[in-house]
Amino acid sequence: MALKMRSSVAHAVLALAVSFSLVAGGPLAAPAAAQVQPNGPESVADLAESLLDAVVNISTSQNVKSDDKAPVPQVPEGSPFQDFFDEFFKGEGGEEGNQGQTVNSLGSGFVIDPSGFIATNNHVIEGADDIEVNFANGSKLKAKLVGTDPKTDLALLKVEPKAPLKAVPFGDSRTMRIGDWVMAIGNPFGLGGSVTVGIISARGRNINAGPYDNFIQTDAAINRGNSGGPLFNMKGEVIGINTAIISPSGGSIGIGFSVPTELAQNIFLQLRDFGETRRGWLGVRIQPVTDDIAESIGMSEAKGALVAGIIKGGPVDNGSIMTGDVIIRFDGKDVDEMRDLPRVVAESPVGKAVDVVLLRDGKEMTVKVTLGRLEDGEKQAGEDEVTEGEGTTEEGMAPETGEAQPSKADTVLGMGISDLGEEARKTFEIVESVKGVVITEVAPDSAAAERGIVPGDVIVEIGQEAVTTAEEVKTRIAKLKSEDRRNALMMIANRTGALRYITVRID
Repeated sequence: MALKMRSSVAHAVLALAVSFSLVAGGPLAAPAAAQVQPNGPESVADLAESLLDAVVNISTSQNVKSDDKAPVPQVPEGSPFQDFFDEFFKGEGGEEGNQGQTVNSLGSGFVIDPSGFIATNNHVIEGADDIEVNFANGSKLKAKLVGTDPKTDLALLKVEPKAPLKAVPFGDSRTMRIGDWVMAIGNPFGLGGSVTVGIISARGRNINAGPYDNFIQTDAAINRGNSGGPLFNMKGEVIGINTAIISPSGGSIGIGFSVPTELAQNIFLQLRDFGETRRGWLGVRIQPVTDDIAESIGMSEAKGALVAGIIKGGPVDNGSIMTGDVIIRFDGKDVDEMRDLPRVVAESPVGKAVDVVLLRDGKEMTVKVTLGRLEDGEKQAGEDEVTEGEGTTEEGMAPETGEAQPSKADTVLGMGISDLGEEARKTFEIVESVKGVVITEVAPDSAAAERGIVPGDVIVEIGQEAVTTAEEVKTRIAKLKSEDRRNALMMIANRTGALRYITVRID
């Protein structure tokens, strides 16, 4: 019986083999494995070979003074350790004291102009006293720093070559799609020119590295020392500058970030031509449009950048843009969220007249604005263009004084409110430029407390209409309640005059 079963199995196996042989093309057909098509991209050897000469290693050195005041250990004369201690604790002249130490670091870069301009990251050369560029053929040249832009972590160097250098062109990073193949070349861990290949994993990443974050994310291996190196498309064009990685170990785990050339190319041109950046400036303070704010002002969806303040003397301090406006499009580019606006404004040339599409009083309108220069605006305003969110800052906290707070106050939405008279202005140290209704107290468990409102804040507007008395505040809130509104949109000023929009839940 067992023999019959084995025989039946053998016949079945033989039949299966014959069947497979016939399907595969007969007993003399080539093995199936030989007909399998290769997987993955084609070899990038030719592409890499054509680009390696344009990618450089950058070594820097920095003299750091030691502040160590500890006494120098004494060793017996003639001790076998005497030379070691003299070298470690004393300078070359054998003198004791605070001796400097030389700190070296390595990074990557690439040639963008045959005359000797080299692009890299700011953090690669920051604080360096000496910068040396090492080329693929083994030659070395001293480099001069042309300019830096810490906000995008970019820097431009210049060397003086005896013959034109091999340079690489910029490509259009805006055409790159998630899943496109890319190649990184750099100097990981000081090993010299290394090539890695991967895909674009994501676009528009914000990693809180700066005000203009718009990183390309890639899984092409990027490690320490790759910073400043190029990220290429399969045409050999630079579409990103490798800048950062996420890694608990310091090595690549497949999450690297590159500054896109749509941002970097203009920065390098400005550094080359002027030695500094010259960004466009709109002269507004903005905050995100939350779902509650969108509902309060009648927007169908939360998008755009809400104007919370106009900088005095800025490009739009002429009434073209007003507080409460929501900017949804700038110079033909959509502003889907707050962080989009500073980037597209900064990428625009100084002095350019642009169309700004905004929402005001529920209606869409277009205004023409001529941009100023951000660097001048920062000196004028004393702060950046963007003011984040609804949270309060330390400046928004009520000062501790020994004086009594105003005794007469109405209560609304968990807030004690009062007309802003001289007594209240003095009590809370509110500047003269602030107009509105002062908040004298806030119930700890109220909706106002949840939004970070504190005593000394001033209600300037409710529902984008100015209020000057406590009675007006009560009337506006009562009207919103009668309309079954869930939130009240308020413009709040702190004691120094800084403005922000918030929504307070109507109980």
